Amino acid sequence: MPSGTRIVEFDRPDMAVGTHTVAEAWARVNPPLSPQEREFQKDRIRRLLKSRNAVLVAHYYVDADIQDLAEETGGCVSDSLEMARFGRDHAADTLVVSGVRFMGETAKILSPEKRILMPDLDATCSLDLGCDPVAFAAFRAQYPDRTVVVYANTSAAVKAQADWMVTSSIGLDIVSELHRQGKKILWAPDRHLGSYIQRETGADMVLWQGSCTVHDEFKGLELDLMRKEHPDALVLVHPESPASVVAQADVVGSTSRLLAAVTESPATTFIVATDQGLLHKMRLAAPGKTFIAAPTAGESATCKSCAHCPWMAMNSLKGVADALEFGTNEVRLDPALGRQAKICIDRMLDFAAARRRNTRPGPDLAQEQALFSGIGPA
Repeated sequence: MPSGTRIVEFDRPDMAVGTHTVAEAWARVNPPLSPQEREFQKDRIRRLLKSRNAVLVAHYYVDADIQDLAEETGGCVSDSLEMARFGRDHAADTLVVSGVRFMGETAKILSPEKRILMPDLDATCSLDLGCDPVAFAAFRAQYPDRTVVVYANTSAAVKAQADWMVTSSIGLDIVSELHRQGKKILWAPDRHLGSYIQRETGADMVLWQGSCTVHDEFKGLELDLMRKEHPDALVLVHPESPASVVAQADVVGSTSRLLAAVTESPATTFIVATDQGLLHKMRLAAPGKTFIAAPTAGESATCKSCAHCPWMAMNSLKGVADALEFGTNEVRLDPALGRQAKICIDRMLDFAAARRRNTRPGPDLAQEQALFSGIGPA
């Protein structure tokens, strides 16, 4: 265990039982549409977006058709924070957020006056599910002297208890600065990302024991074998992955950083350890290159997600269209809670803005662009 890290064991929800489970999520995923039905639903969405003065924003991990339609209709495909910022700055009255619930909440926090709709409000996130606000409050109370830093993949109720929110591409910078100031950190919820940041910064951190059901399944031993089969491949890893996987990475970073790597690198083959939904954008960004999903193996040598989030898979074209037509699945948030949750987000955004203002061009512009180009979480 790295020096300065305290692993605090916390009961984690059993992902095999309950209402928001992996199995239930997969059961809610709609079967593939026929080509005719796909075109019907896409035309329906195009028409409704115009008539409702709405814009569609989609995460990299959702269905490729939704991603393409978002960009075609003037929306965006990005990470959760950029989705929310895009929606905040867009003139539309209504945002349709195709992703998981904490993303809809983040959009509502940044745009409280706008109507936020989702294809399915039950589409959630194992990190969010595994960090109950009441349990987190009790955990936090044990460490009143620590600065509370939470990952973007948390509910508004957890963000409202935090001093800072961070994303995977700015977390290192913020924790490094807090460490420089002599602050001790309470981190939640992803233990793998927290451990990665602790190793890189040397900060004194206590870690909530959450994990992403997708990234937790990547296996270091199988990745090592795959690398031997593809010795020229560049290994791209999201830091929510276990340490044995991160240790083998050529590039570690957020979705936006990994996506940039496929165009920046001269490599032609990539092994990718993140949700397979990102491979659609990678193939569009670098046609002709080869992308291989990193190996997964869950309990009893079977995988729960097979490198694709079941809650992201719950997003469907019909769900988008129905939300627009009937106003269903609206994200509602107590205004006071939203204002409190916004404090930690604004603190991060102000930090990022200050870093950009205070940075002067150096000799390695490519490196600086990589450092400051984005602050996307997942």
